[in-house]
Amino acid sequence: MLDPKIVDAYIEVLQNELLLATGCTEPIAIAYAAAILRQTLGKLPERIRVEVSGNIIKNVKSVVVPNTGKLKGIRAAVAAGIIAGEAEQHLQVISRIPPEAHPEIHRYSRQTPMEIICADTPWQLDIQLTGWAGEDSAAVRIAESHSNVVLISRNGETLLSKPLVQPNVDAGDDRDFMSVEDILEFANTVELSRVREMLDRQIDFNSAIAKEGLEGDWGANIGSVILKEYPQDIRNEAKAWAAAGSDARMSGCERPVVIVSGSGNQGMTASLPVIRYALHLGASRDQLYRALLISDLVTIHQKSGIGRLSAYCGAVSAGVGAGAGIAYLLDGSYQAIAHTIVNAVAILSGTICDGAKPSCAAKIAASVDAGIMGYSMYKSGQQFYSGDGIVTKGVDNTIANVGVLAKQGMQQTDRVILKIMTERCV
Repeated sequence: MLDPKIVDAYIEVLQNELLLATGCTEPIAIAYAAAILRQTLGKLPERIRVEVSGNIIKNVKSVVVPNTGKLKGIRAAVAAGIIAGEAEQHLQVISRIPPEAHPEIHRYSRQTPMEIICADTPWQLDIQLTGWAGEDSAAVRIAESHSNVVLISRNGETLLSKPLVQPNVDAGDDRDFMSVEDILEFANTVELSRVREMLDRQIDFNSAIAKEGLEGDWGANIGSVILKEYPQDIRNEAKAWAAAGSDARMSGCERPVVIVSGSGNQGMTASLPVIRYALHLGASRDQLYRALLISDLVTIHQKSGIGRLSAYCGAVSAGVGAGAGIAYLLDGSYQAIAHTIVNAVAILSGTICDGAKPSCAAKIAASVDAGIMGYSMYKSGQQFYSGDGIVTKGVDNTIANVGVLAKQGMQQTDRVILKIMTERCV
């Protein structure tokens, strides 16, 4: 049996990660900072300086900000937060903006001077807004994670200050206790009453946006393409539902999602394939809960070594997590789950993140496919071995290698991607 303290630690991880958010989390984090800025200043800023890390620029550039009348980018996120954001709603800061506020958001976005700077910062997630109105000024900084406010000041007086611990590591993210073996034991033995509400919310909200993605016209409609052009089997259904959620979300759908590791795309990728497989197999609700615990925690386990934002596509980690959750439903053994993870990691490791945008849905479909392929290989007695690329002996050691690859090996890749996106793409 797991030590009760470890059980509590896993539940705390889930509580910190399975959060409700409306819109892509990077522009939402900017809108959250902007809402706090206006609240602190006590009036509309007349001009604003926006200092953000490169990964924020990368992930805000091409997505529609919900409840803005289809505006994209940093200026839209700032304007939405300033004009109608509700800071107390955190990552749902702009979830309740009425349509009649859209014209004012448009005007503010167009007319307000905004200096946008790519900050020289060691943190991959770093947002600082400074605003001026007459003789007054205020500043807000969010760093390390999407709602981690580390600085608020007004007219030079510090109102809130929190230390930043270590570059590229999430605040409070000491998760060395996590292992695949313990995750499986936790999922098998935890009292479900302690996690049921979180998981019900994940099932309901993420299924709703995926359904919207399949029924509407969103982005490149990857989910609909899969259902139309590929065989109607559970494997493709799982890929389509995960992709459809991203289709809608990247293109400004106002429906909220339950995120994982700070990302709605990862939250949908980790959950929707497992939900569809559970329905297909006729699994009980409790079996679905336990499979989702596997998927969510395996995703978080991988991302703990990578960090919130990286050049390494987060959908890959979530696709691996989904594969592990599906392996739990189909087999349930540690061997099946561990081999699924290692096989899936080997297939798509190194897939780049070139920002949040409609093509994320296609990467999600490919990542879910890799997760399912990982289990299919195990079932057929096939596997990748230690020394095959970044695969090494032991599933947790292979996961650790992913963190090294993403955090250290892809730093220059991240800089080149940002350079291409900001200097060569229009």
